[in-house]
Amino acid sequence: MKKSLNITIALVAAFSLVSCFNNNKPNYQFMPNMYEPVGYETYGEYDVFENEQEAKLPAEGSIPRGWQPYEYDDTTEGLNLAKAESKNPLEITEDNISEGEALYTIYCAVCHGDKGDGQGILAQREKFLGIPSYADPGRDITMGGIYHVEMYGLNAMGSYASQTNEKERWQIAMHVMNLKAALNGEPSLLETAGVKTADSSNVEASTIEGDEMNTEAASQTSENETN
Repeated sequence: MKKSLNITIALVAAFSLVSCFNNNKPNYQFMPNMYEPVGYETYGEYDVFENEQEAKLPAEGSIPRGWQPYEYDDTTEGLNLAKAESKNPLEITEDNISEGEALYTIYCAVCHGDKGDGQGILAQREKFLGIPSYADPGRDITMGGIYHVEMYGLNAMGSYASQTNEKERWQIAMHVMNLKAALNGEPSLLETAGVKTADSSNVEASTIEGDEMNTEAASQTSENETN
């Protein structure tokens, strides 16, 4: 009788344990930290880190290495001021414009088109509509304005400040101004700045060489006539 009672009590106890068992959360956790890790805050202060090695907030007023502050606000007024005041700090060279062209092809041409006419592949596929040409009448395009739009974005265009650095944004701005000049049939930046390109140097050298040959031929002709 006593043995039967003990068996009954054991079965009831086992049934109770099984009925309370949750497959998603075991009743016994032999290594609790494996199941419930401590969630540290990124900039929290904890005693578990030796020598206070946890991440720290940057000092007030500090700026990231290589980053230059930009003084114009992300407003219409800021854009207009940038158009009027912000100047390109880089020298206008073939290398800078070539770099700007390569960057423009990566980031801009897909919408604005290789020629700056607003006929990029996304415009042709009607993913974005109404992308204006750089040569559209009434558009006040300056290098400072281009840089500002690259920094903050404008309308449907997002910011490219995270993809490009300060120098690269100015190089792109140079190429955009070149595209605008080409669309309007105006001299390029290099021509306006009086910078001699490799092509123009070759043409000039050929012209000088041709003039020298013509001068030599004229001298020989004159000498023959004298004899």
